[in-house]
Amino acid sequence: MSRAERQQLLVRGETYAALDESGDMGGGHGGPPEGLFVRDARHLSRWQLTLDGAVPEVLSPLDGERPARCVLVPRGGRQEPPAHTLFREQALVEGGFTEILRLVSNRPVPQRLRLELTADADFSDQFELRADLRTYAKPGAVRSREARPDGVRFDYRRGDWESATEVSATPAPDAVIHTGTGARRLVWSLALEPHAECELRLRVTALPHGGERAPGSGTAEEPVRATAAAGAGVEEAVRRTARVEVEFDGSVRQPVTAEAGVDGPARQTATAGTEFDGPARQTATAEVEFDGPVRQADRPNVERQTAEDQPASVQAEFASAAHHAASAQAEFTDSDGQTDTTEAEFAAGLPLPDWPELAAACTRGLADLASLQVPAEGPDGEALRVPAAGVPWFLALLGRDALLTSLFALPYRPGLAAATLPALAAVQATADRGGAVAQPGKIVHEVRHGELAHFGQVPYGRYYGSVDATPLFLVLLGAYTEQTGDLALARRLEPHARAALTWMLDHGGLTSRGYLVYRADEGGLANQNWKDSPGAICSAEGERPSGPVTAAAAQGYAYDALRRTARLARSVWADEPYAAQLTRAAADLRDRFQRDFWMERSGFPALALDGEGRQYDALASDAGHLLWSGLLDKEYGETVGRRLLAEDFFSGWGVRTLAAGQRAYHPLSRHRGSVWPHDNALIALGLARYGLHDEARTVATALVEAAATDGFRLPAVLAGYPRGSHPAPVPCPHACLRESRSAAAPLALLTAIGGA
Repeated sequence: MSRAERQQLLVRGETYAALDESGDMGGGHGGPPEGLFVRDARHLSRWQLTLDGAVPEVLSPLDGERPARCVLVPRGGRQEPPAHTLFREQALVEGGFTEILRLVSNRPVPQRLRLELTADADFSDQFELRADLRTYAKPGAVRSREARPDGVRFDYRRGDWESATEVSATPAPDAVIHTGTGARRLVWSLALEPHAECELRLRVTALPHGGERAPGSGTAEEPVRATAAAGAGVEEAVRRTARVEVEFDGSVRQPVTAEAGVDGPARQTATAGTEFDGPARQTATAEVEFDGPVRQADRPNVERQTAEDQPASVQAEFASAAHHAASAQAEFTDSDGQTDTTEAEFAAGLPLPDWPELAAACTRGLADLASLQVPAEGPDGEALRVPAAGVPWFLALLGRDALLTSLFALPYRPGLAAATLPALAAVQATADRGGAVAQPGKIVHEVRHGELAHFGQVPYGRYYGSVDATPLFLVLLGAYTEQTGDLALARRLEPHARAALTWMLDHGGLTSRGYLVYRADEGGLANQNWKDSPGAICSAEGERPSGPVTAAAAQGYAYDALRRTARLARSVWADEPYAAQLTRAAADLRDRFQRDFWMERSGFPALALDGEGRQYDALASDAGHLLWSGLLDKEYGETVGRRLLAEDFFSGWGVRTLAAGQRAYHPLSRHRGSVWPHDNALIALGLARYGLHDEARTVATALVEAAATDGFRLPAVLAGYPRGSHPAPVPCPHACLRESRSAAAPLALLTAIGGA
């Protein structure tokens, strides 16, 4: 079983946790990484539990429920059953993670055991963790750790960027130990009475950049001040050394000095003279001497003592912290129960088909959609929740993904469209910005909140490298108005819709070139249609176009956008001349497309045209999108629809992105032979539009049977291997494990077979 298959994902809003089968997080790079992630940053990179110094054995692996549960026991032989059992329960809150550990004695005699939990936060950006071998310099970055009465705090600072992670526990650990690696180990010495049990509760709170920060910034001096203050009132002071670890990342060769002020007999200074050069991480350990109390001198690596070892005033602070942690846990329990109810309500009332497997896939998809929603704002600053693209890589607003998800769900959950449209209108481009590929009226491709986007090291903070999000915005606005009869949103967003159309006609290229076109963005996306990987747009031999690219699917979206917006102009905005202009533009585009794209020899449309108008002749699934948008006339549409179900296209699990047998085909490529459920959902809708209902049901059946192999959840993408060669769908590497378009795809299948 692969690491991805063993991994469990917990998702809630902008927060997700990826854990192994025992409930641990081991960090790592590549895909998919473990940890706790909030707003594109990893706020926990290690979370590893041991009992009496050993990793426990998994008796029952972590399930995917809410909360997630597993059962662990100490390792031992067959002769003696486990002395105790650990029941582990984990769940998410918005911006955090909670855990309940319940230890149950299995013996009739008292026991003592040592439970340790090692925690660390590396604050890696999502883009650092991808398996693309890229590295990013972080000049001036500083990490620090601070022991707290009830746990530990990790801080990260780089220029004006600050983030932190707080770990608190009830009861408080007996010690917080320096591991020598930057991680901290929380330690409890526990007494278990015969057949009794005890319980520990932990809470991890992420404080991402821009969020509300707890008092104290966690700078290098704070651990020293906290320890010195803790000694107030103790009769005998002992000189000792505290180890404060501060990590620096940088690209300037210079000595680094950190000064730690101590309120006490003297001011101490910690100087790290380590020189560094380049992006590699350097660690400077400062030895800080000060006068202060030590009650457990035989434990030099212990950064704090138990509450019982402290003066009465400090014990009161410990009690207050414990009460706060318990209150927070109770608050989480209530809010998590509410989230479960929300998921159930989100899936309730769906008109399910008389097809149990499709009904199960729809229900599973709606539950996933309920968790894959992230906060956004509308044009007037109103709070919204919109579909995120997917986890682990894209828990963020991506224009194309949110629009297609909302379109699939529209007949059943129109609220998704009602949130997505104003959220995208709020971040619609209003000016030219070359680095972000922004032009007035263009709809955003991607919105990120991470450190690398903040410092401009990746362009995706607010990135507009999509040729098709803008027409899809208009398609959804028109479809939403027709589906719901809600004219108010169409009136409110009229200026945004007109700006989007102006972009299509001017910057997009419809007027000057006759089509929507894009150019490769150096530093961003080479391809800016839905097949956005390098090499996805190609000839049958694999040759890539140069210069301006005219992708076929985007022209279908443009045609649909022109027609739907013409109807809005006529029926809602009362602008007949504008409606007539758009109607003519749509008809001209249809005629032009069938003339320029149709390949007589293949009986199929080209995948794209290059800057010289040459056809790129790969046989690709994008032709199915043309059916969905209605761009092809009836004869061509029926020919294309039947061709997509031929053996070289149809794997048995769905239609491949590129037909097998071409030189460019690769079954594990993202866009040159794999099978995407959302792509197939669009194809099924298109087949039904052209009256090919048997073919639409064939596609739907394949996807539903693929979903049935994994708890009725459709993955983001499958390998293109034929069904006869392997009894189950083969996953594609580096794909999202949950994706909003795939979650909504069963709803589109329900529509395609006559559900709406």
